[in-house]
Amino acid sequence: MLRAALGRAATRKLLKSGRCFALRDFTVLAIETSADDTCAAVVTSDRQILSNVVVKQHVVHEEYGGIYPMAAIDQHQRNLPGAVQRALSDARLTMADIDGVAFTRGPGMGGPLSVGSNAAKTLAAANSKPLVGVHHMQAHALTPLLTTPPDSPLYPTFPFLTFLLSGGHSLLLLCSSPTHFRVLATTVDKSLGGAFDHVARRLGLRWGTHGPGAELEKFAASPLPPGAEAAVAEVGKPKIPMKGQLAFSFTAPYSFVELYVERAGGEDNLTEAERWALARAFQGAAVQQVEDKLLMALQQCKSEGIEVRNVVASGGVASNGYLRQRLEACAKAFDPSGAISTLYPPPELCTDNAVMIAWAALSRFLDGDTDAYSIDLRRTWHIEELSGEKPVDEKYWYHKSGQPQSVPKAEL
Repeated sequence: MLRAALGRAATRKLLKSGRCFALRDFTVLAIETSADDTCAAVVTSDRQILSNVVVKQHVVHEEYGGIYPMAAIDQHQRNLPGAVQRALSDARLTMADIDGVAFTRGPGMGGPLSVGSNAAKTLAAANSKPLVGVHHMQAHALTPLLTTPPDSPLYPTFPFLTFLLSGGHSLLLLCSSPTHFRVLATTVDKSLGGAFDHVARRLGLRWGTHGPGAELEKFAASPLPPGAEAAVAEVGKPKIPMKGQLAFSFTAPYSFVELYVERAGGEDNLTEAERWALARAFQGAAVQQVEDKLLMALQQCKSEGIEVRNVVASGGVASNGYLRQRLEACAKAFDPSGAISTLYPPPELCTDNAVMIAWAALSRFLDGDTDAYSIDLRRTWHIEELSGEKPVDEKYWYHKSGQPQSVPKAEL
């Protein structure tokens, strides 16, 4: 056993390094239901992804123009038993072979979270398995520690900067260890992924396999339609908000599109060239904010004497090719020597998945730091709490929608 060979203190030190999971074979079944994807996966401590099941709900929610909570709950209840069964089947394991059960404790949508939480607690209790509840955004941030080979020169080293960009959250964090995160920037209104999705729908784009945001990226990258140059001049560019501030605001570029469409009398009155120009203008302005905040964060770290060698982006929007290209260019511009690398999980692990939940839970399982079967979910949960300390800024606690939430004093 790992703990018997090394002792508790040495084990904890290795776990905090982020590189030691191969020292003990431990198999985790994980569940993720924080929003609209029903996910289950089996992952081992020697970095093997034995299964990864994601059941999408796009078809159900498209008619609502976004995630409808009651429909999401219903779909999770229908899909989760089959997802868990398939995860075990794909891994060629039974619950007898599982060493621990992990689940997304929060932050997220309360109803969907409760489905996964209750299922995980019941599975763990019925099979006498240890249980760990995981912070959703911590799991996103730590995914590159799984997807990048430990012997690779690109393997993230602490401290590193990480963007968590999706339809539910927009955060820029300084990650100093698997449990120590400092929020450098968050959104004051809409999330980046949410803005992408709304603009895509406003331009009449379909959801597609990966959602409306992915369709907008694809549309903006398509060949120039007839009249494109004139449309670009007519449409113009959104103003970039929050200049000089480590904070995001994605309502402004979304409103720019909204107002243009309204003046035109609706999306049906737009030419193909106008729709294309609007998609390009919005994406450029939205990503420009991410670029600006990265440069500001790198400069701040440098002024504080913090050496950052890796920039990680995760969450659904991190699979956007244009965003990746711009982040790489920013890192190169800040340090022309190329000493700062940019990293991204594979696209299937950028969006919500249970693999990342299993991976984030492994260090706690190996250290014997598990949760009671009665543990509550956390719809709102500041990531800085994971270090055991109160957040640096207690004014706002952000949940997965990216919106500031009022939190009772008892929770501070």
